[in-house]
Amino acid sequence: MKSRQTLALIEEKGENFIVKEYLKTPPTKEELKQIVDLLEIKPMDLIRKGEAEFKENFKGKDLSDDEWLDAMVSYPKLIERPIVIYENKAVIGRPPEKVLDII
Repeated sequence: MKSRQTLALIEEKGENFIVKEYLKTPPTKEELKQIVDLLEIKPMDLIRKGEAEFKENFKGKDLSDDEWLDAMVSYPKLIERPIVIYENKAVIGRPPEKVLDII
């Protein structure tokens, strides 16, 4: 729902964009590292802690940044979304209006 709302805001602004369907084409570890760097957050902060994969495999574990990146590569549903990248800036579209901060 939030992804669709964020997409609608970008379309209203008339910006060109590429949608990457992370479940069909999961990001690589290097792409995730670049994303967390642009977001200026730790990899753990990009984790959806309500997902079943998190609860079953990672809840209560203290992983390194590198291990969290590996977890997101292995379990892409863990990746918080939507993520919008625009001109070397990035934001998580929660709430969707946050995308307006960078476009």
